[in-house]
Amino acid sequence: MTTTPETTGTTLRAGEWALDPAHSSVAFTIRHLGIAKVRGGFGRFATRFEVDDSGAAVIGATIDLDSFDTGNPDRDAHIRTADFLDVANRPTLTFRATEPVRVAENFTVAGEATLGTVTAPVTLEAEWGGIEDFGPSGERHAGFSATGTIKRSDFGVGDALPGLLSDVVKIELEIQLVEPR
Repeated sequence: MTTTPETTGTTLRAGEWALDPAHSSVAFTIRHLGIAKVRGGFGRFATRFEVDDSGAAVIGATIDLDSFDTGNPDRDAHIRTADFLDVANRPTLTFRATEPVRVAENFTVAGEATLGTVTAPVTLEAEWGGIEDFGPSGERHAGFSATGTIKRSDFGVGDALPGLLSDVVKIELEIQLVEPR
């Protein structure tokens, strides 16, 4: 669903919006043995959110896979190995929208994720949070939430240990951006 900014009252200033990492997160949920959810996140990531003069945004992101954290150091060390993420050979996961996006109250971002040499389609369902002035700095911040799923099998992750983790990984993003000056 692509909606024009005029429909929702969402007007974004043209330019490169900077990530506010202190108020943003990339999290995931996956089922272990099909019976319980394991949750975690990534501590290091970067975004690209560049709005053109028409109000459409070019969107992208890069996640540092070595920043993986589930709160269990032994499990996390295993997930970083070649059994799963293989961060030594595939240090990042990248996402890019396949076309510029118009922000609306609810909108879809169709894109592609790349892990190592494999690229697969990913669709994110996004919810616009709005724009607010941030008191101390006077900067305007914009926010949105997005969710989507990826399949581990699309990227060859964890094939050596079938049944241990579900194939589907739910991704949850909470992103705040700083308006360009």
